[in-house]
Amino acid sequence: MGRLDAISISTLQASLIDDIPAVRVGHGCSRRDLSSDGSVRVWVVDMEPGSTWPYVDDHDTGEHYYVIEGEVIEGHARHGAGTYVRFLPGTSHRPRTETGVRLFGFNLDPAALGAAREAASRAHRFNYSQG
Repeated sequence: MGRLDAISISTLQASLIDDIPAVRVGHGCSRRDLSSDGSVRVWVVDMEPGSTWPYVDDHDTGEHYYVIEGEVIEGHARHGAGTYVRFLPGTSHRPRTETGVRLFGFNLDPAALGAAREAASRAHRFNYSQG
């Protein structure tokens, strides 16, 4: 039996992206939130031809996305299908498209990052001599 055959159906989640309800973000822009463990936000964004994201997107924890189809424009840079784009923490952007685009992306949930930093801080403050 192969490794994949040994996976229990109860440990596997599979979804058809287009079956997940889309949330309208702005004119010609929608997002589908995918299931995750809660510390990472995972999503698919669709933008119709000629659309612009309705607001500047700020990223305290950074953002990553992969262009599945179409082309996204960030500033003067054009990113076509097959391109991986990464924004560092503390950056912002406002994507647009002339052709339409579908992106698969993820970023750390700021609340989860704060909890992880607090846990690391508590561990760092522990004085091993106090046993």
